[in-house]
Amino acid sequence: MSDVAVMTSRSGRVKSARRLTARATRASERLFLAEGPQAVREALALPGCVVEVFATPAATDRLEKLRRHARVQSLQWHLVDEPALDSLADTRTPQGVVAVCRFIDVGLDELPWPDIRLLAVCADVRDPGNAGTVIRCADAAGAGAVVLTGSSVDPYNAKTVRASAGSLFHLPVVVAPAVKQSLATISAHGLVVLAADGGGSVSLDDLEPALLVGRTAWLFGNEAWGLPPELRAVADHVVAVPMYGGAESLNLATAAAICLYASAREQHRAP
Repeated sequence: MSDVAVMTSRSGRVKSARRLTARATRASERLFLAEGPQAVREALALPGCVVEVFATPAATDRLEKLRRHARVQSLQWHLVDEPALDSLADTRTPQGVVAVCRFIDVGLDELPWPDIRLLAVCADVRDPGNAGTVIRCADAAGAGAVVLTGSSVDPYNAKTVRASAGSLFHLPVVVAPAVKQSLATISAHGLVVLAADGGGSVSLDDLEPALLVGRTAWLFGNEAWGLPPELRAVADHVVAVPMYGGAESLNLATAAAICLYASAREQHRAP
């Protein structure tokens, strides 16, 4: 590849892609960056998602299978030097490849409601790592979708994309600002809303198995202040994850994993 021009951080295509590190630019262009082989691999597997790929020559040599996949889709695979790649990446030690991807979120009305048995809803979840991990956990638990509502973090934030470990490209993600309206829509489609909250009136251990077997939407609140009273009030049940040791609380993503898997376990046991 010595005869192929290698772009620098001053190249026009690199500058254009770098602007996507700003949320406002992502929103206006409906494009975002996916960093690392795992994210790029999963993005390429989603038809129409990837616009173009930037990679260092060394990474291109390592990732020939990815490059062939991009070539099959007639995508441009740009060779860039290390400083250019660093300017696009969010990590301190980039893995040499970044893809420009189209937004993939859908509206609540676009979800395949009859097929959804398990849903994760994040209300005002601000931490990108937590949001990405909830998406990953929901994917692993077989949830039908993840809804980011209220003032939740941008799902295309670099840290959110990275924390999802490719799961962002596996299941529908909804961005819906109106929390109560979103919950009303979810309830109208027949899902029972279970709010996860440390002050819940019922322990997860004591929850009727029938509630977990049925079509369920787990509602998770903000990392610092949890769910406000008005959201707890609209949930069908407010559920606390039991604490057996001396820890004061659980990380939001950890609590979400426990709750989602409690439902998934019962649903997969059911005939």
